Amino acid sequence: QVQLVESGGGLVQAGGSLRLSCAASGRTFSNDAVGWFRQAPGKEREVVARISWSAGSTYYAEAVKGRFTISRDNAKNTVYLQMNSLKPKDTAVYYCAADLPPFTMFPRNQRGYEYWGQGTQVTASS
Repeated sequence: QVQLVESGGGLVQAGGSLRLSCAASGRTFSNDAVGWFRQAPGKEREVVARISWSAGSTYYAEAVKGRFTISRDNAKNTVYLQMNSLKPKDTAVYYCAADLPPFTMFPRNQRGYEYWGQGTQVTASS
């Protein structure tokens, strides 16, 4: 059984930092692309960042470029999201998701991902 477990969320003041982790079990992550999504209350889930299986390619939503960094450690079967200079509008539940080969043609669409974590709350207070 494949499980993705996010951790590292919490409450931080605006301008602060958090590092989210997404650990996979039941499957070797190294062949999968992984995305981080977020969903704020009353809003649709949106992609934040994505990393290819080899970490050779990354994507960031415009709203987080220059502040967030996605990375992976395939030896640990874990993907990370380093979030710096957090803003109140970054407040949301953050989810990681795995895109298995053959990879989706629409990487910003949540429907292209096969496995999801349960989410972790990130709150940046003003």
